[in-house]
Amino acid sequence: MQKINKQVKPVFDTYPTSIKHKLLSLRKLIIDVASEHSDIGAIEETLKWGQPSYLTQHGSTIRIGWADSRPIQFMMYFHCKTSLVDTFKELYGDRLSFEGNRAIVFAENDKIPITQLKHCILLSLNYHRIKHLPLLGA
Repeated sequence: MQKINKQVKPVFDTYPTSIKHKLLSLRKLIIDVASEHSDIGAIEETLKWGQPSYLTQHGSTIRIGWADSRPIQFMMYFHCKTSLVDTFKELYGDRLSFEGNRAIVFAENDKIPITQLKHCILLSLNYHRIKHLPLLGA
């Protein structure tokens, strides 16, 4: 089950068309991962810092966005005080690009490694259940 916020769609509409489609694909991936795992529970779509964000009861928030200052890149953001991005780097440093300890960075023409990204999303949506495990139980 998902809670969709009607204020989010207009934000997607502000992005350049090619980026909008990429971000909508990331949105779908997040929602699909949540729906494929019944233990995740409801996912809530909202805005945080003006960007589409996705929350679950036992997870850490995932945000997606784009900025004028980096016109050919878009990002999937994670809470910087978690071990999520460090774990992603350990697992998929050869397949994904990162910004510090807070984001996975994509270029407009990147082929997104879906399997690896879905795993990162799953870890984030379950973070508070698995944060005590080495490599988040991966």
